[in-house]
Amino acid sequence: MAFSGQAAFRRLFSEIGTVDYVGMEERVAKFATRSIKKGSKVWGLKLAVTMVDLTTLEGKDTPGKVESLCQKALRPHDDLDIPQVAAVCVYPSMVRHARRALGEDTAVRIASVATAFPAGQAPLRTRLAEVKAAVADGADEIDMVINRGAFLAGEFQLAQDEIAAVRDACGATTLKVILEVSELETYDNIRAASFLAMRMLQSGDFIKTSTGKTTLNATLGNNQVMLEAIRDFYLDTGTPIALKPAGGIRTAKQALQFLIAVKETLGDDWLNNTRYRFGASSLLNDLLRQIEKEKSGAYQAPYYFSEAAESY
Repeated sequence: MAFSGQAAFRRLFSEIGTVDYVGMEERVAKFATRSIKKGSKVWGLKLAVTMVDLTTLEGKDTPGKVESLCQKALRPHDDLDIPQVAAVCVYPSMVRHARRALGEDTAVRIASVATAFPAGQAPLRTRLAEVKAAVADGADEIDMVINRGAFLAGEFQLAQDEIAAVRDACGATTLKVILEVSELETYDNIRAASFLAMRMLQSGDFIKTSTGKTTLNATLGNNQVMLEAIRDFYLDTGTPIALKPAGGIRTAKQALQFLIAVKETLGDDWLNNTRYRFGASSLLNDLLRQIEKEKSGAYQAPYYFSEAAESY
C-alpha cells in the first residue's frame, strides 16, 4: 500500500476506532452457546424464513428456473403457517421474469445484483446502466459491489463517489452495498468499509458481507463487526442501516446464532426483514425441516421439501 493510502487509513481509523480482534472472537463464540427453548425457537425459525433472500446467481439460470424460485418464495411449504420469504435475488436479465412470476401485489421483493457483480470490474457507466435497467424492469432492491481496489489503495473518495452514483441511479429502490469481506482481509478494514458505505446510504439501505462467490463469506465474526459499525453509526447519526450476511449460512442453527447477535447488539428494532436479511437459499429448507421437527417431533426426509436454487 502506498504511503498516501496508509495515511488515509490512519486518519479513518482515528475517526471510527479499530476492532479488538481477540475480544470480538470471544464475544461471537458466546453466541453459539445460547440455549433457545421450544416456543422461542419456533418463533426464531419462522422469523428467519421471513428474512431469506432466496437466490439464484448462475450462468445457467433460465426464466423457468426463476419462476420456480418465485413460487418457492411465495409458498415455501404446504404448511400455510410458514411465512413467505423476504425476496428473490437474481441477475438483472432475470428481473422481468421474476416480476412476471411474482406479480405486482406481493410482499416478496425482487433484488438484483448489479454493477458487474461479483468483481465489479467494468466502467462505471456500464455499471450504472445495469442498475438503471434492473430498476426499469421491476427490481425493488439493488445489490452492488464496492470498488475493493480503490478502498484497499486508500482511495476512499473514489469508492464513495461510486456508491453515491449507484445510490442516485437507484432512485427510490433500496440499495445493498456488498463489501466482499474476504477481500478486505481484516476486521479493521471491514469496519472502515462499513462506515464509508453507510455515509453514502439512506435510512433502510443495507450493507452486505459478501457476494457468495469467494471462499470466505458471512461468519459470526464479520457479521458482528458490521453490526457494531451499524450501532455506532446509528448512535452518531440517527440513521438506521440494515445488514445482509450472505454466503455460507446453510443451517437453521447458524441462522439462530446470527439472530441472537442481532438482538444482543442492535435490539428488537432490527429483528425484521426491513433491517436484516440472509443471502441464502439452501438455508430455507433446513429452516423448514427444523420447524417441522418442532411441530411433529420427527425429522422429515430432505425430499419432503421442494428444491430451491442453491447458488449462494
